[in-house]
Amino acid sequence: MFTRIDHIGIACRDLDSAVEFYRGAYGFEVAHEEVNEEQGVREAMLRVSGTDDGGASYLQLLEPIRDDSPVAKFLERNGEGVHHVAFGTPDVKGASAAVAARGVRVLDAEPRPGSMGSRIAFLHPKDCGGVLTELVQAAEEERHG
Repeated sequence: MFTRIDHIGIACRDLDSAVEFYRGAYGFEVAHEEVNEEQGVREAMLRVSGTDDGGASYLQLLEPIRDDSPVAKFLERNGEGVHHVAFGTPDVKGASAAVAARGVRVLDAEPRPGSMGSRIAFLHPKDCGGVLTELVQAAEEERHG
């Protein structure tokens, strides 16, 4: 059902400074940047490694662009740090249904658009040991490109 850790989402106040830290400390480079208006964030995906299924693992740095965004609220409560973990799957809808059948609340009734053309669904953190969990089906071009 799950093929990899797709990414770890990290909330930050200053995306450019965070990118420079990860570039300088670990040598990671930005593979993709975008603004997600729906989620109220500016984000950078830093590729960590490739995987056997053709996907990759990333660090996702998230800077809020609005005070009412979930990431802004997270930063207000918790400060900078790990916001969520995301697992890769070839079938986000099927994985969501399987997890729901095991008693975990799925927050997205239907998968929605995510970073880099992916399809995503979030799971309720209270059902996942306090960890906000995202399921990610990578876009076809990332898996096969």
